[in-house]
Amino acid sequence: MLEMYISGVSTRKVSQIVEELCGKSVSKSFVSSLTEQLDPLVSEWQNRSLSDTVFPYIMTDVIYIKIREHRRVVSKSCHIAVGISEDGEREIIGFMIQDNESDETWSLFFDYLKARGLNGVKLVISDAHKGLVKAIKQSFTLASWQRCQVHFMRNILSSIPKKESKPFREAIKGLFKLTDIEMARKVKNTLVNDYIEQPKYRKACEKLDEGFEDAFQYLVVGQAQSRLKSTNLLERLNQEIRRREKVIRIFPNHGSANRLIGAVLIDCHEDWLSSTRKYIQF
Repeated sequence: MLEMYISGVSTRKVSQIVEELCGKSVSKSFVSSLTEQLDPLVSEWQNRSLSDTVFPYIMTDVIYIKIREHRRVVSKSCHIAVGISEDGEREIIGFMIQDNESDETWSLFFDYLKARGLNGVKLVISDAHKGLVKAIKQSFTLASWQRCQVHFMRNILSSIPKKESKPFREAIKGLFKLTDIEMARKVKNTLVNDYIEQPKYRKACEKLDEGFEDAFQYLVVGQAQSRLKSTNLLERLNQEIRRREKVIRIFPNHGSANRLIGAVLIDCHEDWLSSTRKYIQF
């Protein structure tokens, strides 16, 4: 029953399936109370020590969920972090449900990770949310920030008209495929110089020029590992949470949200650890 719940089957359907398979009636409330057995398992995993492994690279992101609170349905932020070890192994190192996404909530999340022993961080990969970037700079003073290239490219291309802009779009895509930082800088400077005087490309060129270095830090700090240039790994993880969260839609309370999201993340985490292939080959 717990496996069905973690896999995204509603408590109502779990009770129906058990009755059909076993011929025994099981109430929805019984299934709900049974799922509470997951709480100590999730709590232990959520607060486990990280001190035995050095994670030089971490990715972080947030997803929003709906929780019923004081008879109201409110939006809550779920902060998630994935660490990549010196051996190229990936692990889900933590998550925390909070009221919103701000520099204060991100700082609290990073303090929670460091209190559990997170150390040796050299590069933090994320999107460009102002509160998040500020918290990264404050919490990881010796680390570099890698701006997610996927989000950055979308941001640049959203500033130009779709009509008759193919050469510029292709030039931007070509730039983001380069794996030599000096070459990338030269190509970027040439591209900006060629297009910035054209009004329809000026804003895009300014964005590119301003955010270029942050978007290419993986070439400087991350040994040019392409999997460190975006948060695609976390995007896929978020999709898995969304797939199972859709069944519930609105969590009845904070505890139930922490329970299900934690159980889903443990499931994914164990799948990653059991894989024979490393996420990154250094």
